[in-house]
Amino acid sequence: MIPAQIEKDVLIDAPVDVVWRVITEPDQIVQWFSEEAEIDAKPGGHGRLVFRSGESYQLQVEAVEPPRRFAFRWVQPQGSIARPENSMLVEFTLEPEGEGTRLRVVESGFDKIDWSDEQKASYAERHTDGWESLLGRLRDFAKR
Repeated sequence: MIPAQIEKDVLIDAPVDVVWRVITEPDQIVQWFSEEAEIDAKPGGHGRLVFRSGESYQLQVEAVEPPRRFAFRWVQPQGSIARPENSMLVEFTLEPEGEGTRLRVVESGFDKIDWSDEQKASYAERHTDGWESLLGRLRDFAKR
């Protein structure tokens, strides 16, 4: 079954401003997310993430609302402009909770992307597990 979206959240023992930097600054992103990171963190900005597996994703920044919301599109074909029918949308939202931060990640676009059901199901499975692992790494890194 293909989900409408992937949703994960984690409580991080760090203030919102620290978590914001961890999810938006390339030197912080490489500590928990990817091997290489380039991001022009402004709406319409571009970037790139390179993973240990060798996979490389170009990014198109959709929203930057410090320190509450950061969103980008990714997985579009190389050299293509990200659109709903060729990319997935990743949204990070941050909310203070006690002394820490509740970080929610939603990856959506399964209903719009032009992939086969098999491709969507495989991607959803990999990314559901991936976000779980990555948010654990982010939580541990941010509380330093």
